[in-house]
Amino acid sequence: MPHVLRPAERERFRLTLNSDGRSHPVENLLSIGTLLCGLVAFAATFFPGGHVVASWVGALGFGGGLYSQYVSATTAERTLNIVGIVASFVGVALGIARGGFIP
Repeated sequence: MPHVLRPAERERFRLTLNSDGRSHPVENLLSIGTLLCGLVAFAATFFPGGHVVASWVGALGFGGGLYSQYVSATTAERTLNIVGIVASFVGVALGIARGGFIP
């Protein structure tokens, strides 16, 4: 009789950026920083005076995200990078459209 895995014996899902089994602390921090910059830049576009924050943080997130994508080691890091880069681009584009880098 073949061995069938029961729900308790299956491998549990783990959310990790180190899917290759090795530690990448710098790459992980860059990916998380890119995502945070993108989210801040995008969220800042919803406030009347937020165009300055959106422009600067979006430009920082976009440039940093491109570098982070270049040095990334795992697919999970690359996924966070792409989401952060796109959010940063949208944030900087809307920030420039609503007033730009200077208050």
